[in-house]
Amino acid sequence: MPVHNADIGAAFTEIADLLEIQGENPFRVRAYRNAARSVGELGRSVQTMISQGEDLKGIPGIGDDLAAKIQEIAASGTCTLLQRLRKALPPAVTELLQIPGLGPKRVRALHEALDIQTLEELDHAARQGRIRLLPGFGEKTEEHIIESIEARLNKSRRFRLAVAEQYAEPLLEYLRAVPGVEAVLAAGSFRRMRDTVGDLDVLVAARDSAEATRRFTHYDEVKTVLASGETRSSVVLRCGMQVDLRVVAPESIGAALVYFTGSKAHNIALRRMAQARGLKMNEYGVFRGAQRIAGETEESVYQSVGLVWVPPELREDRGEVEAAHTGHLPTLIELGDLRGDLHAHTKATDGHDSLRDMALAARQSGLSYLAITEHSQQLAMAHGLDTVRLAKQIDEIDRLNAQLEGITLLKGIEVDILEDGSLDLPDSILARLDIVVGAIHSHFDLSRARQTERVLRAMDHPYFSILAHPTGRLMGEREPYDIDLQQVIRKARTRGCYLELNGHPERLDLLDTHCQMAKAEGVLVSINSDAHSRLEFGNLRYGIGQARRGWLEKADVLNTRSLAELRPLLARTLCAAEPT
Repeated sequence: MPVHNADIGAAFTEIADLLEIQGENPFRVRAYRNAARSVGELGRSVQTMISQGEDLKGIPGIGDDLAAKIQEIAASGTCTLLQRLRKALPPAVTELLQIPGLGPKRVRALHEALDIQTLEELDHAARQGRIRLLPGFGEKTEEHIIESIEARLNKSRRFRLAVAEQYAEPLLEYLRAVPGVEAVLAAGSFRRMRDTVGDLDVLVAARDSAEATRRFTHYDEVKTVLASGETRSSVVLRCGMQVDLRVVAPESIGAALVYFTGSKAHNIALRRMAQARGLKMNEYGVFRGAQRIAGETEESVYQSVGLVWVPPELREDRGEVEAAHTGHLPTLIELGDLRGDLHAHTKATDGHDSLRDMALAARQSGLSYLAITEHSQQLAMAHGLDTVRLAKQIDEIDRLNAQLEGITLLKGIEVDILEDGSLDLPDSILARLDIVVGAIHSHFDLSRARQTERVLRAMDHPYFSILAHPTGRLMGEREPYDIDLQQVIRKARTRGCYLELNGHPERLDLLDTHCQMAKAEGVLVSINSDAHSRLEFGNLRYGIGQARRGWLEKADVLNTRSLAELRPLLARTLCAAEPT
């Protein structure tokens, strides 16, 4: 059975968690965490690399031992080390790691002090007030644990878009090879490029549904068949994702694609328009009485109710129907519109590749400039740069730019915004940079007023260019910190600086609604990869999907400009700054 990059990454993450719970060497733990990230976010299938005889040690952070374990997991879905670690601890202990804020160290403390092994035991201990008595926890942490358990029990599982893609694409290719199938398309939230995906909706156009249904229910990765009918089938994959298949005649594929792409609110708006015209609209077509008048293409469906085609990313009932009716739909940004990337890291801090390798990979991705924005000294766990090390990198970038062709490196920093709103490095070094990306990496629990004021003060700094990942969320791991984004966006407008849309699959931050707010205020957004290796520039496509959901056009995005156009915009942030 296929083993996806996400499966290997999950295995390495579990190994790291179990090792940390057991108090193993932190360097060994970190090696597995880095490997999980490298493999999980790799732009190529590891199984394909293995089948083609490629050296897995070319993956960042992978040496002989980890390469051997990747081979083992790819062949069997697990490895000897993982099985041994699982046997050493109660099976349910790892479930505790799914609660936000409970890392391996806290899980270990709970297990050793209170013998907590399950979510039920954790919930019981929290409600009895026993957790707050442990060192390093407290009443606030205890309350957060109770809230997180309730949220987990009441929320169905969702997959990050990039992870869902790893399971969706092979399944689509598998179904396209079925005889008699004319088209295979993904619909639902996956097609709308939502940041997370619950169930996966798959549409097949075929005259005869029997063979497509049979192949679908016998797919190697199917764990459970929930239903198997003539035109509708549903399965659960081994990863836990439910997939729903619908087979329609080719003349209905456009109508089915509109219907199953959604969203529900968007579809209701379309059906109301159809009813107002005396029409009936469903997954089989648009009908006037018994006559089908549209349905073979999506365009025909929209045209039947007087609308132009609406891009899938916009179908959330946020004004797109009215815009389609009046001819004011935006011309959404596309990946090819990006000229550069303004947030990337090298092995000087927590990245994996050299300056040169990152530059060449960016050029290979079609970019003409790349900002190197290492972490600053406050982020010690990422080996952040102090003034001396940053000065050396500035000189190294200057030397490298003299040799490079077709790509220019910009000198930058991802500087920590400290609790009081000051920046982590002095003006004397920031003045030598092309770009200063400010970011919050600590004190996530400040009140809304204090967190907002912290960012506003940072934006007043004379060398502040872009606010990175503005809400600080890590999907499935850390909730956004409480901040007034409307106030921040308006500050960016008056200050003359910019906001980042971080394309890292775990972030996708700004939210789509915040992108719309920025657009409305005339604040440019920078779509960046946050690449930590030469293989991560593919993150940009997820950022583009989020930007499209936020109605952004080419002109709304900072890094669609040429380098010659960009430099004055970056320099202008200095002119707009207030004295500090």
